[in-house]
Amino acid sequence: MAYVINDGCVSCGACAAECPVGAIAEGDGKYEINADECIECGTCAATCPTESIEQA
Repeated sequence: MAYVINDGCVSCGACAAECPVGAIAEGDGKYEINADECIECGTCAATCPTESIEQA
């Protein structure tokens, strides 16, 4: 199950910098995870300072 970024995102970019497959990009007001590219490693969730990333 891919990860998703909720509305708590403050667009810091920490998750995108750590994603090993580049599945995270800046979206409209927050970062977004491409579910088709996500390998479900959890690195983004562990990196997020606002705990705004969770499994879908």
